[in-house]
Amino acid sequence: MKQRRGERLDALRRGHGFGNQLFVEKIWWELVGHFEGLHPEYEVKDWRGRSYFVDFMWIVMARRFIFEIMDFGSHGKERIKYRRDLNRGLFLQAQDCEVFYIALDELKENPTFILNALRNILSPYLSAKSEVRVSGGLYCKIERELMRAAIRRHRVIRPVEAAKELEIHTMTVIKYCRQLVEKGKFRPVDKGLSGRVVAYEYIGSLQGPDLV
Repeated sequence: MKQRRGERLDALRRGHGFGNQLFVEKIWWELVGHFEGLHPEYEVKDWRGRSYFVDFMWIVMARRFIFEIMDFGSHGKERIKYRRDLNRGLFLQAQDCEVFYIALDELKENPTFILNALRNILSPYLSAKSEVRVSGGLYCKIERELMRAAIRRHRVIRPVEAAKELEIHTMTVIKYCRQLVEKGKFRPVDKGLSGRVVAYEYIGSLQGPDLV
């Protein structure tokens, strides 16, 4: 708190509201079981360049997911606030964030619906531990990210596309893909008679011990 000023300090002093606590207890802990990468009251900029705080930002690999707990009473008849909230969400999606609005009433009365919906949406990103032991040691960070990237792309990735997403050199991607081939997680996909490898297919289990 000594390092913060203004609205940042006020957010720390206020702590977590009822809706945010409910989301963490009823949804996030049941869904994930840890808080790695989850940032409450995360500061972002809106379309006007002004700072405000989203309820939760989850950062996993190169993806950013925002969860906003919406209380109907907080809008009331304030049409301006309602418009601003929707405009912020639209702007953040344009900035490559995925925004999920969760009704507080639904969170209180039917959390199972929210839990199942988020599980279906986020399952590709919930699949890997921070460290996974295999016979050859640990999967490194890049290997884990490549496996997740393959799952998101229906099990197949192309080195050029993966390099762009992970912001690393293509030859680095190829190097780690070959390591995953040796570890039995990837299969090289060649192009016709030339035999040139153009992609890699993830052949591990979506629910296996290396991904849960």
